[in-house]
Amino acid sequence: MQAVDFENVCFSYGREGEGFSLNNINFSVEEGEFVAVLGQNGSGKSTLARLCNALLTPRSGKIAVLGMDASDPGNTFEIRKNVGVVFQNPDNQTVASIVEDDVAFGPENIGLPREEIGRRIDFALKAVGMEAYRRATPARLSGGQKQRVAVAGVLAIRPKVIILDESTAMLDPRGRKEVMDVVLRLNKEEKMTVLLITHFMEEALLADRAFVMHKGEIVMRGTPREIFSRADELETYSLTLPAAGYICKKLQAKGLPIADCLRPEELAKEIERCASRQNI
Repeated sequence: MQAVDFENVCFSYGREGEGFSLNNINFSVEEGEFVAVLGQNGSGKSTLARLCNALLTPRSGKIAVLGMDASDPGNTFEIRKNVGVVFQNPDNQTVASIVEDDVAFGPENIGLPREEIGRRIDFALKAVGMEAYRRATPARLSGGQKQRVAVAGVLAIRPKVIILDESTAMLDPRGRKEVMDVVLRLNKEEKMTVLLITHFMEEALLADRAFVMHKGEIVMRGTPREIFSRADELETYSLTLPAAGYICKKLQAKGLPIADCLRPEELAKEIERCASRQNI
């Protein structure tokens, strides 16, 4: 079953006739799939996320979320119960002064009984590795910890789909890794559908598929490796390779005979292999 399906979707923040923020978007995400959406600021990525969650309604075209028409107001509650969004700034998502109360906010608002809310809190905090902080004050946590609590708040409603809208943009490398480790585990172990909206190329490598957006349109599609194999085309959309891939290209340009690499561990092995062959 398709978790999300866009068919000829157009959206504009302005009045009719003023141009589209998204223009003729067609894509789908299967249940249990991990899909990355790449693009520079203003490319339409966040607009796409809000359409998936029925926070926005398309000007034209059709959006189906878990088989439900996202344009039908009668489906809005069910869609938002099943599609959770984690936004960029965790401070903007904090609603309580204690971590466990913050995580409980979603389940309380969908009317779950107290016993079930308790179970949901336990599940969500364990999933993100924050059980020891359930009585902590969110304001005193690190950026990575705050964002993991934000993820827990979404998980507590037990969504079938989780959308991360630049959720690691404000974090340091360690914080980004903490959050992405959680997301990858949820995808692999819980079979949760993930739509990752990011401009960090390293994060996109975790996905099953990826596509690139530019000026409100999808301009590239494929596996992450297929997309990164088209480095020159990526540059036309102001995107670049993951850091290891970029370094690899520079070394190749200097004459080092190494194979294409996208991950640091791959690059290290190639350099070691090359060095051993040349007795360096």
